Amino acid sequence: MAVPERDVSDDGPDTAVGPALRVASPAGKWVLLTTVLGSSMALLDSTVVNVALPTIGRHLDASLAALQWTVNGYMLSLAGLILLGGSLGDRFGRRRIFVVGVVWFAAASLMCGLAPNVGILIAARVLQGVGGALLTPGSLAIIQASFHPADRARAVGLWSGFGGVGAAVGPFLGGWLVDGPGWRWVFLLNIPAALVCVPVALRHVPESSGPFDASNADSGRAAPRRRFDVLGAVLGAAALALVTYALIGARSSSVPVTAVAGVAAGVAFVRVERRRPDPMMPPDIFASRQFTAVNLVTLCVYAAFGGFFFLTALQLQVVAGYSALQAGTALLPTTALMLLFSARSGELAQRIGPRIPLTVGPLLCATAMLLMLRVGKDASYVADVLPALVVMGLGMVTLVAPLTATVLASVDTGRAGLASGINNAAARAAGLIAVAALPVLTGMGSEAYRSADAFDAAFRRAMPLCAGVLVVGAVLAFTTVRRPAPDCRRPECRTHGSVLAPPLEPGRTSHGTLGPTGPDTPGAGPTP
Repeated sequence: MAVPERDVSDDGPDTAVGPALRVASPAGKWVLLTTVLGSSMALLDSTVVNVALPTIGRHLDASLAALQWTVNGYMLSLAGLILLGGSLGDRFGRRRIFVVGVVWFAAASLMCGLAPNVGILIAARVLQGVGGALLTPGSLAIIQASFHPADRARAVGLWSGFGGVGAAVGPFLGGWLVDGPGWRWVFLLNIPAALVCVPVALRHVPESSGPFDASNADSGRAAPRRRFDVLGAVLGAAALALVTYALIGARSSSVPVTAVAGVAAGVAFVRVERRRPDPMMPPDIFASRQFTAVNLVTLCVYAAFGGFFFLTALQLQVVAGYSALQAGTALLPTTALMLLFSARSGELAQRIGPRIPLTVGPLLCATAMLLMLRVGKDASYVADVLPALVVMGLGMVTLVAPLTATVLASVDTGRAGLASGINNAAARAAGLIAVAALPVLTGMGSEAYRSADAFDAAFRRAMPLCAGVLVVGAVLAFTTVRRPAPDCRRPECRTHGSVLAPPLEPGRTSHGTLGPTGPDTPGAGPTP
């Protein structure tokens, strides 16, 4: 039986009934299936493509810069628009925007799979990121708006856990597809997932929109509609795109112009956000010194992670001689450790405070990157590759859950979802800048990935750079991060396996729910 919809008309406030689904109910299981399928499409694409890059480069005769754009095109639109994506769901209906995002993502995936040249592939990857920005926050917001408060934490945990499994198996699955049916199936695999997800969502997922307004709780009226900060989203994405273009095309004569334009777009973004009544990224949220500090730590660690996983997938294949499947399988220990122990790491950080984990974690990851210097031609997996990736996994386990907890604890409870969205976008932006900058900083030529010697030399210059950025993050954490208040907001996504961004956390009001980018709700009480 289809679930009755809530009114999401655009010409007035919608009436809302409280979320009542239970996890164990058939309707609740359908909602979980839908949201896990949708978010897993985006999570898989963030990890599966790196393993396919050498094969894509050979088949499409692509330069290293084109491979960078294949990764960064997706990350660029996702990072630039993910905050706006949640707001669209609040306004037009969370299920509606989620379904649009899934269809959009699937169509872009089909375009990727059929791309006749690398230019079309890059354009399709940018479109994929737009779809990801619509469906990723939407899947979490649907859970928040659909489940009974007593079951909500469990539902979020299941969503996060199953999504983490998808992210963890991504490199292995990508390698199997590349060596088997071919690299195009890395993208075409999203089509059957979407064909299952969309009809299930339309039939079984209840519609909802708009954050519930506590001041109108008796009347059941939703909060007034907020304006979209489209200009802010465009300027933010433009700044990232122009800076990325300047870094990737560092040898081009147009670099000074694009670099200056990127900085100008960034300055304009800050000015617009300060002046708008409903900014996408409220500047006053950075008045919290703890929030600002932990986001600086985020920029450091996820810049290093983005560069590491981009280059390591290439190093294992180009230099060590691994097949795509072997390279993908080699990366499994890192994501498996995160999946198994992230919840326990969060519990430890609650007992001892976040400063030690946020200091030790980056230092462990820096050690892992230095251990990767042992990985060269004819490297032994057990003696050379595995120790580095295990230490890397232990470092990420140590720091990621406390990082998310510290972000949530550094702002008022009513802004926790917004804070999580900003932190997630910052991590993705840091990763794409690293992927753009590292080849320039290490002297990689446009054809470096075709030569084992050239790539190995650049890789050996890149790993110490990434390790140094992690050490900076550790020093920042040690000197700026403090123990949060005992009654602060705690993460609900306790199990995760993504290596390129911290998990999104839902926002919550005192009388209802909102997505990761919903409006502030002053006075909302602490979340248990």
